[in-house]
Amino acid sequence: MKIGVLALQGTFVEHVQSVLRLGAEAIEVRRPEQLHGVSGVIIPGGESTTLTHLIHYYGLVEPLRQMAACGTAFLGTCAGMICMARDAGGSLAYPALEIMDIKVKRNAFGRQRQSFEQFLDVPVLGDQPFPGLFIRGPVIEQTGREVQALAWLNDGALVAAQQENLLVTSFHPELMDDLRFHQYFLALAASSGQKADTIECFTQ
Repeated sequence: MKIGVLALQGTFVEHVQSVLRLGAEAIEVRRPEQLHGVSGVIIPGGESTTLTHLIHYYGLVEPLRQMAACGTAFLGTCAGMICMARDAGGSLAYPALEIMDIKVKRNAFGRQRQSFEQFLDVPVLGDQPFPGLFIRGPVIEQTGREVQALAWLNDGALVAAQQENLLVTSFHPELMDDLRFHQYFLALAASSGQKADTIECFTQ
């Protein structure tokens, strides 16, 4: 199985390493043709304004939107969540991908010096709490009816969710040694049915 990691900005190297540690193939994606044959796409954490600008600049918007609509598995962490949201709060210079039925609030926890770590109960990952690392992360303010909540902070803020083939987190699993979120995503990619001919989805 091959996973495409958007390598325009942010923590893409850490995502690549996580995928490789789990035995799957990972490729760095910067151009639409590099999406050929991938079973899943990861949009990393980073700076959401820069990331959305580069997604538009390199012509990746429509290919990614059509792949999501065709059932390709997506994982968006932190800025990746913002890029995937249908409503990113109206504060981005360039439109987000708008592929997942969530509304998010950017920088919900303040500046980078206010970063923190909190263990999270994530039932889909098992009984052991998951270490959530939050760095200027967003929170999910609203969800559509098809969105499943996966994890909350102690104060009730929603910080992880899934909508069929789409998975998002406010935190950075790619910066932790715990690989369960990536393992869950790889299982989602394996069951999505999008194999070597994924690119046909957006070339027809």
